[in-house]
Amino acid sequence: MEDIYSVPLSEVIREHKLEAIYLPQPAEEIMVCSTQVNRPGLPLVGFFDHFEKARLEIIGKVEYLYLKQLYDNERRESLEKFFAAGPVGVVLTTGLEAFDEMRVMAQKYRIPLLRTNRGTSDFMAALIAYLNVALAPRITRHGVLVNIYGEGVLLLGDSGIGKSETAIELLKRGHRLIADDAVEIKRVSSKTLVGSAPEIIRHYVELRGIGIVDVCRLFGMGAVENTAKIELIVNLEPWENGKMYDRLGLDNEMTDILGVQIPSITLPVCPGRNIAVVLEIAAMNHRQKMMGYNTAEEFNRRLMAKMGMSQEDIDAASTPKV
Repeated sequence: MEDIYSVPLSEVIREHKLEAIYLPQPAEEIMVCSTQVNRPGLPLVGFFDHFEKARLEIIGKVEYLYLKQLYDNERRESLEKFFAAGPVGVVLTTGLEAFDEMRVMAQKYRIPLLRTNRGTSDFMAALIAYLNVALAPRITRHGVLVNIYGEGVLLLGDSGIGKSETAIELLKRGHRLIADDAVEIKRVSSKTLVGSAPEIIRHYVELRGIGIVDVCRLFGMGAVENTAKIELIVNLEPWENGKMYDRLGLDNEMTDILGVQIPSITLPVCPGRNIAVVLEIAAMNHRQKMMGYNTAEEFNRRLMAKMGMSQEDIDAASTPKV
């Protein structure tokens, strides 16, 4: 069963600069646990099938004008049924003034009542995007996350393999650190993973023999980022004599994290090998692949053509192995 995450309503209020018209208790104690929001058109006319209490309810101009044209007793009855259903919170958009009946029902049923000056569609889009990140499924992996030429590269490998030392070398070469030692990974969509560092160790690197290093103070603010999309995974492992490593790049290796398939490579480490430079090449090569050009496939195609193979044979030989 997938874990359910929550975010305090106080964080939603702070992030979107909401005005609190009524709060039944401190906003820090009210938890939002659904990434979905709702505009209560049908509930306001009395249809509550499949009504989800966990969703924030958004009242825009359409819902507001409908309520406004009702007689006082009808509006009171509609709002009483709506607030009695127990939504986690109600937000008025475009600076709309709350009806007296709305304030009364919010207090009666202890439902947070909030307001924003933003337009309904604009606010809903921003709120959903925020909740998708704040409530995303997540996992923590031991590794290092760096931004190399705009590509989020996650370094994995056993302790002592040299992940942190490689990250420092990359920082000296102008790249950016997101997380060292522990990487919090969130699945913000069906195809996207975003990594960050736990707050307590954010922008710090541990180097054996030296200790904890503050990257911001040593390299400046331009050397760090808070989050990055994970686009490539590099598995660092000790070089094994006799082991066959991919030398052409035709094999497409993938790593599954939280149900998302991420391109990955295995990089052997040995004394004298400049891993930072190799990672730069790996990041640029990955970006080139994403832009539609695969050097390994092109080389293979030229080689096969030189050997006099037909186009069908060339295409068959160039098909990546999964």
